Amino acid sequence: MTARLGVVGTGWWATFNHIPTVQAGQDARVVALCDLDAARVQQAGDHFGIAGRYGDVAAMLAAERLDGVMISTPHIHHTAPALAALAAGCHVLVEKPMATTAADGRAIAAAALRAGKEVLVPTGLNFTPWSRRAAEWVQAGRIGAVRHAVCQMGSPLDDLFSGKPMLETADHMFRPPASTWADPAKAGGYGWGQMSHALAWLTYVTDLTFESIACMDVKSPTGVDYYDAAIARMTNGATVSLSGAATVPKHVGMHTDIRIYGTEGCIFFSNLPARLELRRLDGQDDAVPLNDLEAGYDGALPVRVFAALCAGKPVVNASNAACGARVTEALDALYRAAASGQVERIGG
Repeated sequence: MTARLGVVGTGWWATFNHIPTVQAGQDARVVALCDLDAARVQQAGDHFGIAGRYGDVAAMLAAERLDGVMISTPHIHHTAPALAALAAGCHVLVEKPMATTAADGRAIAAAALRAGKEVLVPTGLNFTPWSRRAAEWVQAGRIGAVRHAVCQMGSPLDDLFSGKPMLETADHMFRPPASTWADPAKAGGYGWGQMSHALAWLTYVTDLTFESIACMDVKSPTGVDYYDAAIARMTNGATVSLSGAATVPKHVGMHTDIRIYGTEGCIFFSNLPARLELRRLDGQDDAVPLNDLEAGYDGALPVRVFAALCAGKPVVNASNAACGARVTEALDALYRAAASGQVERIGG
């Protein structure tokens, strides 16, 4: 079958990545757009040849027979359309972060269970075959019990988090708005905007849950976090060191470096320079051959997985609602800890 998809939020990433990715494949087609900005809906609809155009999510869901909905609204406006789409019987792709409060993250995960539908959060590294291999190593007990992890990420987004136009989007249909990325009152900042990727990978591979977090940060000129340094305790007692930085040079690109230490060995993962290695105490090591080109971030990959999911094909949802809720809980606590100077418990 060819799945019918709707898009809620027709701004930069939807028009640059999500809609073109779906149109380039065979599993689905975008048949409806929804945005509060009527002019933007018209411009995107005309450009991509999409007839269904709406200013209200409920109206779109009532009028269109949709198999899936892709949500690319600003961070703080993910929850309501996600819940509405799930209630209407749709699978949902909701941009990261899945939500911006622990309560909302849990609400989306619970709604997905009630509806019997999938929520996919497009944290692209999770959907690679090498990330699946890392998860299989942990599940098979190859490193024993996880006791510690180091999770570091850096991105070339100095401009975006300081409220300036993102340099590489100058020729795009729309550009990322400062109101989403650089406003502390609207979940702007590096944690929500980028560390959600690294936290999703760590959560997927280890299947651990955060218990408490302490954090210090450094602010951008607009008052959002440029840099984050945090420590966390997991519910199994493991410790985690977390860090993020927004000021990587543009020509270098995004990098994620995660090391997971267990009672029988450890896993080293980095996408730049690329490597995925299993090192065991008994010397029975393993590794996945990677190069920097293939390990680069592919924003289209999770969208292709979502289109296949909506078309009824068997896929692995490596960043589902449960993962998204855990990441949201962790970031909620991280921001509270940075503000309070105290160790903050998950859901506290």
